[in-house]
Amino acid sequence: QVQLVESGGGLVQPGGSLRLSCVASASIFVFNDMGWYRQAPGKQRELVASIIGGARTNYADSVKGRFTISRDNAKNTVYLQMNNLKSDDTAVYYCNQVPLHHPYWGQGTQVTVSS
Repeated sequence: QVQLVESGGGLVQPGGSLRLSCVASASIFVFNDMGWYRQAPGKQRELVASIIGGARTNYADSVKGRFTISRDNAKNTVYLQMNNLKSDDTAVYYCNQVPLHHPYWGQGTQVTVSS
């Protein structure tokens, strides 16, 4: 069974922090590189952070230095710590494989940065 369940989003003021979590089914998580994607209104979905080989991390320039991705293999969970949030970070955030090997997506978690 394919499962991707994101959580941890919410409304936060500029400069604030959030920690997103994503629990994935083993078929998606195990032995695969994982990432966090986001889709803002009217824009295409973009990859913002990825964790490769369990340790090496990559970030989009727009979030570098502010976001940190990590994973807990024992829990099939990937996290995204987001600090110093900006209004441009407002989007629905999704986790998934990197690169994708299947067509499934979770429901995502909404992050809204606003004063």
